[in-house]
Amino acid sequence: MDLEACYRELGFTGSPFSITPDTEFFYPGGQHTAALSCMGYGMASGGFALLTGEVGLGKTLLCRYLLRHPPSGVQTAYIFNPAQSYEDLLSTIYHDLTGEWLSGVTAGPMQRAIYDHLLQMAAEGRRAAVVIDEAHRLAPELLESLRLLSNLDTEKQKLLSLMLVGQPELDRTLALRAMRPLAQRIALRHHLVPFNRKETEQYIRHRVLTARERDFDFEFSPSAVSVIHRAAQGVPRRINQIADRAVLGAFAADTREVGWRLARRAAREVRKGTGI
Repeated sequence: MDLEACYRELGFTGSPFSITPDTEFFYPGGQHTAALSCMGYGMASGGFALLTGEVGLGKTLLCRYLLRHPPSGVQTAYIFNPAQSYEDLLSTIYHDLTGEWLSGVTAGPMQRAIYDHLLQMAAEGRRAAVVIDEAHRLAPELLESLRLLSNLDTEKQKLLSLMLVGQPELDRTLALRAMRPLAQRIALRHHLVPFNRKETEQYIRHRVLTARERDFDFEFSPSAVSVIHRAAQGVPRRINQIADRAVLGAFAADTREVGWRLARRAAREVRKGTGI
């Protein structure tokens, strides 16, 4: 029996703890809600905003959820691979906003084309927002170029919002003396931290309920949640890895409840396989 069949046998439509950033499983609670509000306000108000957090805390999922549910009147551009030239970044931004590619054009004319389009959007009552994921990979020169790009405005309003999303190394880059002009532009900052015990419990329950077929029950006991929380240290990606292994362990044991023994075994197997 394949894995999908195992999940269906337990009453799930699919894996409730896949580590892919599926927006259907977005956890609307705790710090994720606060981060979403911060990012949404940054998109709607213009200027710079910053979201940081260690690996596995859900930054990319937050980005994708916000891209699917942007503030009213906001059109987005999403940069998920910032390790490229400034011209490539501008080309991607222009494409996401217009649906067209600019080829064989230097940075200056690209910026002018983007500015003209932003003016048209503003005249129609719309605003543009650029979300740059993995922004810690941006070279300082590119960050400075983005600061200059944020200067695109009118006498009345900013035409472009910029959202930088990355690991804590981004904070260290922005703390450099040369980055002061950019750091001073950042009006909104939010730093993600691991879940506490209660958030872990709510997160696990949310994902189980989201993936569960009607009339099927599946539970994680409080002691199992405690085991998973300690082993994962509150990191959502690690929680998913351990909980998924525990779900498959429950299938093998012909039960619809994960107790502390199954959770402990799953944590041990994941730790052995991943080194967490």
